[in-house]
Amino acid sequence: MTEKPKVIVVGAGWAGLGATYQLTKQGYDVTLLEAGSQAGGLVAGWKTEKGRSVEAGIHGFWYPYRNIFSLVKELELDPFTPWTRSAQYSPAGLEVESPIFQDLPRLPSPLGTFAYTKFKRLPLSDRLSALPLMYAVVDFDNSDDAWKRYDGITARELFRQYGVSERLYRESFEPMLLVGLFAPGEQCSAAAALGMLYYFILAHQADFDVVWCRGTVGEKIFKPWCDRIKDLGGKILTDRRVSDVQVDNSGKVTGVICGDESFEADAVIFSVGISGMQKIVSSSPALQKRREFRNLMNLGAIDVLAVRLWFDRKIKIPRPSNACFGFDVTTGWTFFDLNALHDEYADETGSVIEVDFYHANQFLPLDNQEIVAIVQKYLASCLPEFEIAKVVDSSVIRLPRAVTHFAPGSYQHLLREITSFPNLYMSGDWIITSHGSWSQEKAYVTGLEAANLVIQQFSHGNMTQILPIESDEPHIQIARSLNQTLRNMAKSLIPNFSLP
Repeated sequence: MTEKPKVIVVGAGWAGLGATYQLTKQGYDVTLLEAGSQAGGLVAGWKTEKGRSVEAGIHGFWYPYRNIFSLVKELELDPFTPWTRSAQYSPAGLEVESPIFQDLPRLPSPLGTFAYTKFKRLPLSDRLSALPLMYAVVDFDNSDDAWKRYDGITARELFRQYGVSERLYRESFEPMLLVGLFAPGEQCSAAAALGMLYYFILAHQADFDVVWCRGTVGEKIFKPWCDRIKDLGGKILTDRRVSDVQVDNSGKVTGVICGDESFEADAVIFSVGISGMQKIVSSSPALQKRREFRNLMNLGAIDVLAVRLWFDRKIKIPRPSNACFGFDVTTGWTFFDLNALHDEYADETGSVIEVDFYHANQFLPLDNQEIVAIVQKYLASCLPEFEIAKVVDSSVIRLPRAVTHFAPGSYQHLLREITSFPNLYMSGDWIITSHGSWSQEKAYVTGLEAANLVIQQFSHGNMTQILPIESDEPHIQIARSLNQTLRNMAKSLIPNFSLP
């Protein structure tokens, strides 16, 4: 091929940067369009007027993030803290302490997760009520059929059906949903709940171990990554909000329109979140003609609130990352000791605390002072010393419709990587993929998968190697194989008249 294929990538988060990087390495002419003022999307950070670093929430990097860790190694970066311990708090105080699981003798999944986690108040009888749920964990194998089976019911209904005690649900599973899927159980798809819990917690003992960036992800990872992309010849254009695509008579996308500008394309990869994609569809007559793009207007997104507080004194915080529940019925929140996590604040004379609220609808209308007062009150319920500390500076960032809402019944409206346009591909953490990963890792992996689809289309360059998730442990493999055999036998012998 004499002329380099022109690829337009829309959205400069994990997915878009991943696709752009891989294609520029393979010699493609790639232009990355970002609606915001800098690459990184919601994960990037910025400086306040006083020069303090802030970001749209803290993002962890879990043990199973094999592809992101591989990328960071390839870029020769050293952005992460050591593995950290975490805790859970309620208004009653400390509830749960988690160890660093990989440092302990490995037990068959999920025994290590339950044996090594220190529950301060939750009785053993309640914890044992989760055992019948293991059938659903085995039955949900991340296949298309499994998603369709479980997506129609809520996570709360799933746990009720399998006899999970009310206390275990309220004090363990719902808090995980609030900070993992960002919504209460009655608003979460059971399929998404099983997929998320298995990937982050249940598949292997070490999966819950986490590291954090020693500063904003934008500074520590995205900035040097963007520099590498530009060195390879890739173009990154910010403040470019896509409004439509150009389509020829054969149905191929030939260009991307940003207001008065247009960019020629031999292939296009969309790598934006649900809210951003819905805005593009709303302004794009070409996309509105396609059913799958009209249908994604049925999907939802969740409000997030990110608050950073600077205190006048150092407060002793036992663990750097903490999840909290029970303060608001439908809202989960986390708080982080940035003196322990971020290089910038290591020598700060007072504590710097990041507090992130998920499903934060009721907080967004409040003014900043009211929000700061609520946050300090909540922190004082967890660690009383916060009550007498004085807030000397603060940052409040409202993020309406910021993260994907995997609501019951949403699977039928999610897009796949291949669309009805022969040269338009999708990527992002809400795209259907068989890889099995979640969150940032899923976004990055789908960016790599979209890049591979472009490489296949043009037969130009080498396919990118994508690391699979760690295989199921042998006893889970056997259980899933047996379960599938029994399912197939039942299907052949007994007609299925029930609702899926």
